[in-house]
Amino acid sequence: MKIPPTLFYLSKRAVCGFIFVLSIPVRYQNHLPITLKAMEIKSNSFQNEEFIPSKYTCDGMDFSPQLEWSGFPISTMCFALICNDPDAPSGNWIHWVVANIPAAIQHFDENYKIAESSAKGIIAGINDFKLYEYHGPCPPGGIHHYYFRIYALDALLDVKKGVTSGELMKMMQGHVLSEGSLIGKYSRK
Repeated sequence: MKIPPTLFYLSKRAVCGFIFVLSIPVRYQNHLPITLKAMEIKSNSFQNEEFIPSKYTCDGMDFSPQLEWSGFPISTMCFALICNDPDAPSGNWIHWVVANIPAAIQHFDENYKIAESSAKGIIAGINDFKLYEYHGPCPPGGIHHYYFRIYALDALLDVKKGVTSGELMKMMQGHVLSEGSLIGKYSRK
């Protein structure tokens, strides 16, 4: 059976179009009208929207909570993590900044220390306490909310130790494949 030239032309264009979509570099794919499932980030230290135990605050041992994340695209190259308090008197207070977490790492144990990590390539950002590690909740008064946000990225970022959360957010533009957040609350007694 001979295929009519018009049908062959349309079929060829449809196949070429399909191949074109598949060959778009990942960094441009998040501009396509595709809705990606949000990532999940959770902790066995506290539940989402619940109070953070004092062990993970300035009133306790100031350990970072255990965190684990899932539901990220298979094209993820690395993750970034930012913890902030939007209820701070200054409007936003940064507690933790971590960049270029390898895609093979999908959790941080309790009291995770970047400086003691055997994972290569993880970059410690600087928080608003001027520290390169986690510093837990220490609100001056009232109930504050702490957002632990994880971002799946399509590329390793050219970041240096001491990157601020604002600088990191700018560098991540156009590279975020998916994200998730875990919210904890804390009030000093």
